[in-house]
Amino acid sequence: MGLFGSFSKSKKENLNKGLAKTKESVFKKLSRAVVGKSTVDDDVLDELEEVLITSDVGVDTTLKIIERIEERVAQDKFLGTSELNRILKEEIAALLEENNKGDYDAYQLPKSEYPYVIMVVGVNGVGKTTTIGKLAHQFKNAGKKVMLGAADTFRAAAVDQLIIWSERVGVPVVNQGMGADPASVAFETLTKAKEEGSDVVIIDTAGRLHNKINLMNELSKIKRVMDRVIPGAPNEILLILDGSTGQNAFEQAKQFTKATEVNALAITKLDGTAKGGVVIGVSDQFKVPVKYIGIGEGMEDLQVFNRNEFVASLFD
Repeated sequence: MGLFGSFSKSKKENLNKGLAKTKESVFKKLSRAVVGKSTVDDDVLDELEEVLITSDVGVDTTLKIIERIEERVAQDKFLGTSELNRILKEEIAALLEENNKGDYDAYQLPKSEYPYVIMVVGVNGVGKTTTIGKLAHQFKNAGKKVMLGAADTFRAAAVDQLIIWSERVGVPVVNQGMGADPASVAFETLTKAKEEGSDVVIIDTAGRLHNKINLMNELSKIKRVMDRVIPGAPNEILLILDGSTGQNAFEQAKQFTKATEVNALAITKLDGTAKGGVVIGVSDQFKVPVKYIGIGEGMEDLQVFNRNEFVASLFD
């Protein structure tokens, strides 16, 4: 387990602080659900269903969790409401484990003669470029040589923002300015990264509306070009979702997973919302592992997702 694989006391404190609004909301709703009740009965389960849905866990995932708890209640007719937190915690952790295949050190890269390539996708405003900057910072701190590619050439601000982040973090960025062909930027970035012996390449892409077919065609073209430079690239297609948008994040995940082979998620802005349940629902519904969560503005507030610590923070 490498530098970022362990969960330090400071990370736990940051996580608790970042999820405070969600935690407060969930606990208030749970308290109302069990008031005056000593055992988990049908009324409590109905209330719990509402708690989860209104916490943006999503209908399908909520029903799955309720079904699991019903099975446990059937086995133990006198299951107390005082144990509801523990049961919820266990069932949600189990659900996340099924979809996240265990926690891992995201900064320990597989051995390869080529750079590890991450293509970052997502709509405008979800914190895409900021997440790239924080990722670059943390990879660099883990001893990796990082290169960025400014392939979001649709907006001048996106290129400028990535350049600012590259300077702040101290890593090189390839850019051809606004209006350039994004695939050309990706081609140049990967070519330079190979020549200079980079360990990690992070490619920013345009964030226009997720239902626009031309954007999806563009992402496919970028992928094809990268594969010609580095076989199998990109290794990772990281979809950035804004946790504060709740159910809209589900729709974005639906569109992007249809259009491109998303194999990792980063869910941002969880510190400013009570909708942290979206992490559970998106992971379950799309069977794509949550790799990172954003819980604040600081460089270290992009955390590698640890399912047990996440659930403990919500329900302890």
